[in-house]
Amino acid sequence: MHLRLRQFGAACVLAFAISSVAHAQQDEEKTPLGKKMSAMNTAFKAVGRQIDDPSKNANTLEQLAIIETNAKAALTLEPEKQSKIPAAEQAKFKAGYQAGMKEFIATVQKLQVSIKAGKNAEAVATYDEMKGMQREGHKEYRIKKAGAPPGGN
Repeated sequence: MHLRLRQFGAACVLAFAISSVAHAQQDEEKTPLGKKMSAMNTAFKAVGRQIDDPSKNANTLEQLAIIETNAKAALTLEPEKQSKIPAAEQAKFKAGYQAGMKEFIATVQKLQVSIKAGKNAEAVATYDEMKGMQREGHKEYRIKKAGAPPGGN
């Protein structure tokens, strides 16, 4: 009886921990920008898993199209962090965000060209460049959520 009670208690604690993580992820996606970034992140991870495999280039191009579409939409949106900085600095903040997104979009397009040409080794280098851009952009323009890992992702 005691063993079953302990197992049930452990299962409840585990379920609570999992639901807390899921709830934290849902909070981030409430904003329109959060939804775009989440879609980009899912596609970005898929690209990372298959970027070096030429047989998956068609799917990689589909994922890159998702990234590009959402990045262009995100370009018109305002980062949540913008409202948390002084009003005098908000225009500069927004301009920096938009410049970073434009650079990211250009890199996505560069990656598409490499994949279409079948230059997967070159594409891997461009993907790594994009990962760095993502990290830096998140450090600068994203509010660090409680419990988020260090490094801004």
